[in-house]
Amino acid sequence: MNARVKVFSLLEAQGVPASEADDLVAALEAGAVAGAQCEVVELDGMAPASRGSVFADGWEGGAVAAVSVVLVGIADRDWARRGGRLAGAAELAVHIADGRQRERADLVRLEAFVRETVLPRTHPYTMARRRVLEALGEAGGLCTARTVELSSGDVILCMREAGHYDPDDLPGFRRGKSDGTPGGWHLANASIWDDSAAYSHPCTAV
Repeated sequence: MNARVKVFSLLEAQGVPASEADDLVAALEAGAVAGAQCEVVELDGMAPASRGSVFADGWEGGAVAAVSVVLVGIADRDWARRGGRLAGAAELAVHIADGRQRERADLVRLEAFVRETVLPRTHPYTMARRRVLEALGEAGGLCTARTVELSSGDVILCMREAGHYDPDDLPGFRRGKSDGTPGGWHLANASIWDDSAAYSHPCTAV
């Protein structure tokens, strides 16, 4: 049906009348079935010899003939019902457009909820906040360095801005202070780290 909608759209763009478009699509569909019927007819006389003569008689007089007749009927029916294909395709296109419009409206409401309700409840410099920013498509300006949070074993990503890293700007705990300031190092959740640890990956965004 999606292919039919596209074909009708292309024909309409070329100025093909609706009735002619219906005939063309119906002819293609009926022709496809007729082509399949020709392949079935070619199976006549090709029954597996190992199955015996009784099986061969049933193959040629029953299965092949019956399938061939059914396919011819389908081709004839598709051609006879050619009127209204364009209208049906147009109705489907409207239905699809309505569905997409509802989806877009739902996404707008969801984004507003996340931005107005969820984001303010996340703490700065936490992975929870990063996940929310990623969902909003706004995490591109953050540092990409990551490490393992020793307390939980979880992989965490730095929550500071890209390009912040300066290994020589030591954090507070390296200067004998317990104020939790990260200096130029990475920060996420309660972890502060530099790129020297074996389990850490340096930032790539600058």
